[in-house]
Amino acid sequence: MLAKPAFEVQSLVTDAELVKKRRAQIIAAAVDLFAHQGYYKTTIQDVAKRAGVSAGLIYQYVRDKEDVLLLSVLDVLESYKQEIPAAIAGLTDPLERFRAAIMAYCRVVDQRREATVLAYRSTKSLSSERRQLIMASEIETNALIAKCIQDGIDAGLFRDVDAALATDHFVSLAHSWALKHWRIKPVAGFERYVEEGFDFLVHALLTEKGWKHYRKLQAEKDGKEKKKPSKAR
Repeated sequence: MLAKPAFEVQSLVTDAELVKKRRAQIIAAAVDLFAHQGYYKTTIQDVAKRAGVSAGLIYQYVRDKEDVLLLSVLDVLESYKQEIPAAIAGLTDPLERFRAAIMAYCRVVDQRREATVLAYRSTKSLSSERRQLIMASEIETNALIAKCIQDGIDAGLFRDVDAALATDHFVSLAHSWALKHWRIKPVAGFERYVEEGFDFLVHALLTEKGWKHYRKLQAEKDGKEKKKPSKAR
């Protein structure tokens, strides 16, 4: 059997489901600690205490603290890979697919704000090989959105732009919710920030045909919102 590359996270436990469960438990504890007291100040013993397990148990699933950091960042990226395809499944309209993809991305950021900030602050603490792994995974994730943009271009709804570069603008919109959460939340809140941010950026992509189609979709969306029964106060 071929040995795993040194930069991959290895486990002494062979039960895949148990590894997944335990690592999720470890990641949840570690992200909270890394976010509040910093990566360098946090020890495996701290993570074990927060997770409610022994340090010895943690070492069955990771080799060191860098393994935990890598898993924490990869967990966010893996969520994008799961949530975006699920959000656009069954949608055929390029503009609706694109909007659904962006909203799914933003929701992952909202659900994992601390881990998103951690990725910005602490990825530099990883080895060069592992940073390359993170970057490759991020490019793979962004490709899901870039494909939606390219589909919009092919349909004549979007201008002929660099889809990968345009994707970066929308990704920055999502990440800013985590990075500037202290500022944005009191002013706008998640739904308003994402909706207005998407509207602002997508305007730069639309062709004349795209404008007409976008306005039609917005009118349909507004109509559905008006038909919803108002909540009792």
